[in-house]
Amino acid sequence: QVQLVESGGGLVQAGGSLRLSCAASGGAFSRYGMGWFRQAPGKEREFVAAIVWDTGNTYYVDSVKGRFTISRDNAKNTVYLQMNLLKSEDTAVYYCAASQTAAFMTYTGKRSQTSYAYWGQGTQVTVSS
Repeated sequence: QVQLVESGGGLVQAGGSLRLSCAASGGAFSRYGMGWFRQAPGKEREFVAAIVWDTGNTYYVDSVKGRFTISRDNAKNTVYLQMNLLKSEDTAVYYCAASQTAAFMTYTGKRSQTSYAYWGQGTQVTVSS
């Protein structure tokens, strides 16, 4: 059974950095696509970043390009989201997700929650201005 456990959230001042981790277990993750999504209070969950596990190819929403970096550690079965130059609008609960569907390999599929069957519990990121 696939399990995803996020960690690394917290309170940080605007301009600061945080690194989120997503420890994955119970699957052959070299065949997976992994994503980070976030949900701010009163807003819908939105795509942040994705990585194709075996190739390492990465994808981002425009609002975080140049500030966030998604990466993975094969030996640890862990996906990271390094977040720099944080802004108050980055405040949200951040979720890690895993996908094994063919839809993930499309532009839209990587950015769609419906492509991901497995989700972590979320970790809160709060950026104070």
